[in-house]
This record gives sequence, C-alpha cells and structure tokens, in this order.
Amino acid sequence: MQPLLQLKKITKTFHQGEQCVEVLKNINLSVNPGEQIAILGQSGSGKSTLLSIMAGLDHPDLGTIEVNQENLATISQNELSRFRSKHIGIVFQQYHLMRHLTALENVSLPLELQRTVEPSKKAREALHAVGLSNRLDHFPSQLSGGECQRVAIARAMISEPSIILADEPSGNLDQKTGEEIMGLIFCLCRDRGQTLILVTHNHDLAKKCDRTVILSDGILVEKSAQEA
Repeated sequence: MQPLLQLKKITKTFHQGEQCVEVLKNINLSVNPGEQIAILGQSGSGKSTLLSIMAGLDHPDLGTIEVNQENLATISQNELSRFRSKHIGIVFQQYHLMRHLTALENVSLPLELQRTVEPSKKAREALHAVGLSNRLDHFPSQLSGGECQRVAIARAMISEPSIILADEPSGNLDQKTGEEIMGLIFCLCRDRGQTLILVTHNHDLAKKCDRTVILSDGILVEKSAQEA
C-alpha cells in the first residue's frame, strides 16, 4: 500500500538568542490511507511543530514531506495553499473561527475560496453532521466552546480532505465535552475513510487510535496504542 503521508529525515531547529534548539531530529513516519495515528508527547516536545510541517504551514530545515505522493517542498506557495485546501483539513485547539462570520459562513468559506458550486448547501450538510443544524446563523461569540469546535470540525472536513490533522482539539474543553468532540472526530473520520493524525498528551485518547508514536527530545519512537 502506498503511504498517504510520508516524512523522511525531518529536522527542525529554532534559534533562541545565541542558542540553537533542535526540536525535531531526523523524523521518519509513514501513514497509510484511513489510519488513525496519535502523536503523543509532553508540552513543548515539538508535537505542534511537527503537525505544522505535515500541513505545509511550516518548513523543515532538512528532510522531505510527501502527501498523496506530492512533495510539499517542491511546489510554490500558491500551489501549496491550493493543495492544502483540497487534501488537508486542520482542527486547532483554539478553533480559529472568523469572529465576524456565522457558523454557516465559517464553514462555507473554504468552498467559496475554491469557487465550489453551492457552498452554503454543503456547509449546511457539514454542520448537520456535527449536530449544529440549529446554530447555523450564530456567531462564534454566541456559541459554547464545544459548539465552536464542532464548527471548526465541519470546516476542516467540508472539502472532503484525505487527511485530518488535529492539534489537541479537546484541550480547551471540559472533560465531558472533550470526550464528545473526540468521539465525533473519530467517528466522522472512520465513516469517511479519512486519515486522522491526532496530536495529544492524553494517553487514553492515544489508545483509541490505530497507532501511537511518541515524540520525546525531538526523536519519534513508535509504540502500539496499548503500550502508550
């Protein structure tokens, strides 16, 4: 089976004053279509940096990243933006919704940028799938944290991407709401055959994925979900 996502010898260094901090050290990872993978690690371990590189939002100092056999380092910024909008959905911890747009408008926006036919209709269907049919015209300030994250999930999935990248998506929520949100993400990805890469420090969430990789001191070590 051809990997959907492949990282080869990814290295990333940040400069803090005169000091160089190597956050990622020679990272290799292959992810197959439909897999659900957890990237487990403590705060500050480089998990979010790794996810940003997977999304093409950040660039490694060394190494290559391929998504759908496309080398993200060899395409222009405009091509990368178009590629990401079609193939990669991202769910952030902080939601990153547009405050001046309603739930429906936030979810419609990616399709409007792609000039897709009937974006509002598809956005309504996406919001229905996350249980927000009755909140279409509400602004983020009128929604709870859990509802805002549901809008963000609908927006990430609206283009039917092959990969969903989720960065601590339940981190700002209470335990009950967080469990509901994670259950929704797992279920939607599984039903749609989408690959899920989940960044978390929660061992219980990691065990619900097919595989777990642990990022520690910039090095990625693979474990079974049960071992993690």
